[in-house]
Amino acid sequence: MIYVYLPLKIYQIMDIKDFIAISGQPGLYKMISQGKSLLIAENLQTGQRIPVHGSAQVSSMEEIAVFTETEDKPLKDIFLEIYNKEEGKTILDPKKSTDEQIRNYFASVLPTYDKKKVYISDMKKIFFWYNILVTSGKIDWTATEPEEEKSPE
Repeated sequence: MIYVYLPLKIYQIMDIKDFIAISGQPGLYKMISQGKSLLIAENLQTGQRIPVHGSAQVSSMEEIAVFTETEDKPLKDIFLEIYNKEEGKTILDPKKSTDEQIRNYFASVLPTYDKKKVYISDMKKIFFWYNILVTSGKIDWTATEPEEEKSPE
């Protein structure tokens, strides 16, 4: 588990390293099993399991970051920002939204994103992946009150 400390609350996020994107395959997958040159992945939308050979290009959600004007921001942090902003609900559908709507929403979540390096296609993928994670119920975001620190006596 990863803990992100925000004012007044502690937000706990399930580890997202087992969630992957496979080049040439739509959607997101959860890594089920891994061998030497093959892994088994489950589609988060359909539940269908597929073999993924070593030659496939696989990206772990844990390893993806977005360029900003200062330092790269991990994808899981962006997911958390969206989740908090939308109170756990899905966001605009990237297929039905205009480029301007997508840019404006992305800027509201990550105002410091690098406008030269982050393309509209990247933003659409992030929104698409976020919606899949929320609707699949595979990510557990829970808010709990922080424990009060005891002062030494």
